[in-house]
Amino acid sequence: MDEKSIDKDVILKELDELHNLDHNYADGRILGSMCTEAHPFAKEIYYKFLDTNLGDPGLFKGTKLIENKVIESMGEILSIEKPYGHVVTGGTEANLMAIRAARNHARKYKGIVDGEIIIPESAHFSFKKAADMLNLKIVEADLDDNYKINVGSVKRLISDKTVAIVAIAGTTELGLIDPIEEISKIAYENNIYFHVDAAFGGFSIPFLRDMGYDLPVFDFSLDGVCSITIDPHKMGLAPIPAGGILFRKEEYLDVMAVDSPYLTVKTQSTIVGTRSGAASAATYAVMKYFGKKGYSKLIKELMDNTQFLKENLEKIGYEIVCEPELNLIAFNHPNMETNEFAEKLEGFGWKVSVAKCPVAIRVVLMNHIKLNHLKELVEDLKEIF
Repeated sequence: MDEKSIDKDVILKELDELHNLDHNYADGRILGSMCTEAHPFAKEIYYKFLDTNLGDPGLFKGTKLIENKVIESMGEILSIEKPYGHVVTGGTEANLMAIRAARNHARKYKGIVDGEIIIPESAHFSFKKAADMLNLKIVEADLDDNYKINVGSVKRLISDKTVAIVAIAGTTELGLIDPIEEISKIAYENNIYFHVDAAFGGFSIPFLRDMGYDLPVFDFSLDGVCSITIDPHKMGLAPIPAGGILFRKEEYLDVMAVDSPYLTVKTQSTIVGTRSGAASAATYAVMKYFGKKGYSKLIKELMDNTQFLKENLEKIGYEIVCEPELNLIAFNHPNMETNEFAEKLEGFGWKVSVAKCPVAIRVVLMNHIKLNHLKELVEDLKEIF
């Protein structure tokens, strides 16, 4: 730290120079991110609530009411009338809370002390963090030929140590939806906690289904589903960080609660203590601003862009890994190793990511990628081919 105060203009100049090293969503060149630029209205509200602290909700009763309204609104699109949960930093924290709830619930009601969680090979790496932090063993279920969790594999892996089963609604690498209805039945029949990671798909699948897209059910309308992760800062256009974790029963929060004697509430169930209310307020504002019609229009445009890119990739001769279910496409060059292909795209100024299961270039068609950007990408792909 400097001894003396530095002039604001000097600080701003330095920060601008550093910020210029960042990639900008608006350029349309970030192809592998499941996050995007927040809506301007959401940014405005975020700043207004910057000093609120949901870790001490008795001091910020209005902001706490806003968080409750957000959970209710997300519950509505996830088919539950009275959800319990919180707005958190993102999918990782939400998944960690879900697995902690499952572990504590199994420990309290089943006496399981050395638990296991069954996750698909396609699960987000946050579950490895959760297992490490919570002293749980990961048991990895196989994928079927369509890169979705193999139902038979899940059945075979269940043991008297299983505290949770996890399935994905919008896999990170391929954007696919696991056979959640079948897994839900298995979990329900075996009295096992079932968590659905819909960090990516939670803000799109419900609207697509309403529009007539043939997508599987994944939400609380299935009896076996105990919790769902849903990220407003992905398809919801809320500012980073804004994640969501919803539980079917309040007891799942209760089994995580610890005493918080010096605060305005007696117990606390979240991972973090101090929590900015800005994410809740911004999410509330942007959900109100868009409404179901607005989000439906947005995701329809992104799906149209997805179809445009898929058709053009096939025309050129690229290999599509699987039929896109959501706004994500994975593909490969027929005669070039994937990492070499990625380097070629980087050379044209495109920021791409490489999936590992299977190895492929993945493009997430988020709101910052417009049709004109895709047309530029197609021309570069033609040149590379």
